[in-house]
Amino acid sequence: MQANALPPDTPFASGLPRFAASTADPLADWQQAYAKRGPACAADVGGEFAIALELPGGGSFLAVDRFAVHSLCYAVQDGKLHYATRADDLARQLGTQELDPQALFAYLFHHCIPSPRTIYAGILRLPPAHYALYENGQLTVAPYWVPRFEEQVNPDFGALRDEFRGILRSAVKERLAAPGQTACFLSGGTDSSTVCGLLGEATGKAPASYSIGFDSEGYDEMEYARIAAKAYGAEHHEYYVTPADLVKAIPDVAAHYDQPFGNSSAVPAFYCASKARADGHTRMLAGDGGDELFGGNTRYAKERVFHVYSQIPSPLRAGMLNPLFMNPVTGNIPLLKKGTSYIRQARVPMPDRMQSYNLLDRLGMAEVLTPAFLAAVDTDGPRQHQRATWAAGPHDASLVNQMLAFDWRYTLAENDLPKVVGTTGLAGVDVSFPLLDTRLLDFSLKLPTSYKLKGLKLRWFFKEALRGFLPDEILTKKKHGFGLPFGPWAVKDAALNALAAESLRGIAARGIVRAEFVESLLTQRLKEHAGYYGEMVWILMMLEQWLRSHAPDYRFA
Repeated sequence: MQANALPPDTPFASGLPRFAASTADPLADWQQAYAKRGPACAADVGGEFAIALELPGGGSFLAVDRFAVHSLCYAVQDGKLHYATRADDLARQLGTQELDPQALFAYLFHHCIPSPRTIYAGILRLPPAHYALYENGQLTVAPYWVPRFEEQVNPDFGALRDEFRGILRSAVKERLAAPGQTACFLSGGTDSSTVCGLLGEATGKAPASYSIGFDSEGYDEMEYARIAAKAYGAEHHEYYVTPADLVKAIPDVAAHYDQPFGNSSAVPAFYCASKARADGHTRMLAGDGGDELFGGNTRYAKERVFHVYSQIPSPLRAGMLNPLFMNPVTGNIPLLKKGTSYIRQARVPMPDRMQSYNLLDRLGMAEVLTPAFLAAVDTDGPRQHQRATWAAGPHDASLVNQMLAFDWRYTLAENDLPKVVGTTGLAGVDVSFPLLDTRLLDFSLKLPTSYKLKGLKLRWFFKEALRGFLPDEILTKKKHGFGLPFGPWAVKDAALNALAAESLRGIAARGIVRAEFVESLLTQRLKEHAGYYGEMVWILMMLEQWLRSHAPDYRFA
């Protein structure tokens, strides 16, 4: 069932409780499961699911999977819990189109709007691994599952490798659509290459793979996609996105989401899925999740380096290091500047330290946003949201595992997965994520931290366990993905520049962003550093394009 096809207030189910008898009616299975276990039944469901049940006593029960691959939005009105898979659908049904300024600020800060908030005032979205229960006029929203890392001591690598490969094979095989109708994204990274190879194994045929390239230096990695495709004998398809493609697709992609969404990889992902759909494929397998389950993001190694500072005895820090490096005299000596910078960042507590390079902070909120808009929002709200998530995480876990659990929320559930689910939906293709299989998630929870980050070596176990299956070139390449050269193109291409300029001046006219900042961004900063400032141009452009489709008359008073 398509997650975005649910009419509001319609009971539905996707996913099957493991302990329930399998029938032709998944909704009946869920009802049986809920009768036995109550809200805890959601923890017994594997894979990607969303559930909305009307209870016999007149209440309602909602739940989404551990990564919120499928979305549910809700609001209490007139003594009833109303729900839908899209926030905009629910807003129309309830007749409430008021936008939430704090959600707009969250978008500018995160480039998405993290749950439970949505762009619409009074309409909320279930966070991953959460349920909502409305009974007797009372609403309870709580997690039904929280991660527990129980690391094995001195495990048998060979046994873990075989178990890991077996889970991967099952995860891919169980996600196949009708014969010949399943394809895969292929960026040339370890995750997408793994899925591509396993797709070929599962079908016994050449896997259909789809890759996006960019004719821009430093952004194209088609070379690695070709290496993987050759290794697995894939029926490989390539498409090079152009600035003209962006001009054509940006309004449609922005409008398709139920709230503003600023991941620039969405447009390349849309073209990739569109090419697969045109070739008759109804489902695509995506490789998202490997980095976040097995330690593949560079920030994990970076934060481990900063964490060393907190392990130094406090007297040594206070009596020697801080006086030496944290003072205006020695702090400006060239040989000591790196130490000063290191300590300054290391002293910032987690998770705030991971926002050290936040674009909105770097540019200056007062320079970017109008005084009236700034006065109406809590500028510390996004950080408070992240602090609360971090505080609710696994305190007894290693720093690396704490960061992984944090990224399951912000990198996957709030950003990367909506990107893929949204753009494939626009292309008319179903999508599934083998590397987020519940069995694989459970497997990752028992791996030693050193198997994920060995020293500063990322995702050690994943790569070693697949050595011989993945091409050596893929194992040693740096992470890239479908990065979009929007900034350089926006400087050189007249039509794309015109779309960006018109959009940014439109958002300034709405009273959210300062007109002076927009003009300096368009006429000076973008030309000086297209890659860096292009990100802010993209974020503002996509916000304006979304507003034109969903709230054309919106002005911030």
